[in-house]
Amino acid sequence: MIKKEILENYKKQLIEEQKEKLERNSTLINDFIKFCKSKNILLTIDNFQYIQTIGIIATYPDIVKLLNNKILKDKEGLVSFKTLNNELEKRRHISGFLYADKYMVMAHPYFRRGHSKNNNFSPRFIDIFWNYDKLENDNYIAIDFDRVRINVDNSMYMELDTWYGAKFNYNISEIEDGIVKLRPPLDLEPFHINSIFNSSYSLDIKWTTKEHIRIFQAEEFKTEECKIEKTGKYYFPAKYVHSEYDTKKNNFRHFDGSIHFYTEEEYYTRRESDFNYNNKNDLMLKSQSQKLFKINGQVNVNDWVELTSHFLSGNPLIIEYFEGNLPERINEMVDKIRMNNNIST
Repeated sequence: MIKKEILENYKKQLIEEQKEKLERNSTLINDFIKFCKSKNILLTIDNFQYIQTIGIIATYPDIVKLLNNKILKDKEGLVSFKTLNNELEKRRHISGFLYADKYMVMAHPYFRRGHSKNNNFSPRFIDIFWNYDKLENDNYIAIDFDRVRINVDNSMYMELDTWYGAKFNYNISEIEDGIVKLRPPLDLEPFHINSIFNSSYSLDIKWTTKEHIRIFQAEEFKTEECKIEKTGKYYFPAKYVHSEYDTKKNNFRHFDGSIHFYTEEEYYTRRESDFNYNNKNDLMLKSQSQKLFKINGQVNVNDWVELTSHFLSGNPLIIEYFEGNLPERINEMVDKIRMNNNIST
């Protein structure tokens, strides 16, 4: 029930966010309408949409061809990448998009997760293809002919509904201090969260620095079905990792793991917040705790990553944090679920 309410609230937030984004960018939209009118393309506000994973989109049949008549499909529905590079700008690290002055052309929606036009691009084919520069080859690709993005900038969606915060770096000294939060995709049903993500609700991570010591904390929250009976009461368990990295010796000097036990009220309060909850609220949360292991001495980064990953056993979110992406098999399962959902609707 709570999971359903969270999903419904998330959908409402998306609708409100779209309305706010379109209103805030009304000048940009009106300017693009005038630009299109000069090319005999008649658009209204109804042709525009804000999509969180992409940006502000103008939709119109064959709009790319109408904006640039040199961008044409061949008999297989593909466009020469040489033509695209001649007519548009390819920018470093911005895969799947090509730039004109007033708009951006995008790779075909079937390259997106679950083949859905509103999702982010699936890893990692587009990244590789966009940078596959072999002069002796002729490269062709399918593009999204019916839509263009009109906020022409370098902003890219980073799965913000399931991840925020700085990425991991094996050079620990280069990681930014701050909060990281990872979630399974919010459009998955509870059954899929339980089976694919081992009932993981979220993974909270925090890095702080004191002089030459980098302090790492991670806390793993499971879904509300996961409870433990302890001294006659039921608690919600959360695995916790604490580590200290010595930047002078380039090794972890301390590493321990525990389980935190939250009451029902504490659990629902804490899981929707982050490690800074006690800094921001008068109600101080301090769960019961049981330490499970501790290492004092020198632990190299690779061993620390391996031990942490296995301590948080079966949770793909820790792999996503360390590697930058969910495991390929997890992405494949999520894509199949999304594709089936699109077919059924």
